[in-house]
Amino acid sequence: MRNSASRLASNDSSTGQFNIGENVQTVRESTGEDFGLGIDFHGRMHKPMAKVLIKELEPYRLFFIEEPVLSEHPDTDSTRERLFSRWDFREVVASGAVDIVQPDVSHAGGITETRKIAMMAEAYDVALALHCPLGPIALAACLQVDAGSYNAFIQEQSLGIHYNTSNDLLDYVTDPSVFNYDDGMIDIPSGPGLGIEVNEEYVIERSAEGHRWRNPIWRHTDGSFAEW
Repeated sequence: MRNSASRLASNDSSTGQFNIGENVQTVRESTGEDFGLGIDFHGRMHKPMAKVLIKELEPYRLFFIEEPVLSEHPDTDSTRERLFSRWDFREVVASGAVDIVQPDVSHAGGITETRKIAMMAEAYDVALALHCPLGPIALAACLQVDAGSYNAFIQEQSLGIHYNTSNDLLDYVTDPSVFNYDDGMIDIPSGPGLGIEVNEEYVIERSAEGHRWRNPIWRHTDGSFAEW
């Protein structure tokens, strides 16, 4: 997994646009036409840039484009990992501007609130792709919401993701087999509660190390802040 784009200005250079297109083309040629290819811009594009670049990516028949601009702009394909309640999502899905919503069960009020968001999106024929670059408890919660949501179509998860350099998703559960992956699919854990048992000793061990994670600070060539 890699980032789709680095720093992008309001009207970026042709070289910047070409590099993104070249990356997507390389992946598409490697995977073939039947592979669902989604692109996450993490809100790094400005609207003027987004209009140009998204048009250039059309030949690659993308599965979806995630958060090309920040959540303050509702007219994007896949969006809203940065919205936090059903009231935030109501305006977005009712506008017809988005095809996919991405609430995060850890940020949007838990399972109950996320389920309400999913049902509201379903009423407007909007698909659900729960945001979850987090740990096993969050993933297990997402899978339970997915199981009861007719419009759930894909589930983000962080197994083997690029920023897990010292530990990974399955290290925190006593039985890693509860997350059974097969051909791009994952079984819904069927045990009590969320279906997983946390390895508390490992959690205590890791917590002793502490952390001070902060968003990276990016700057454009002129020194101004860039969206991370």
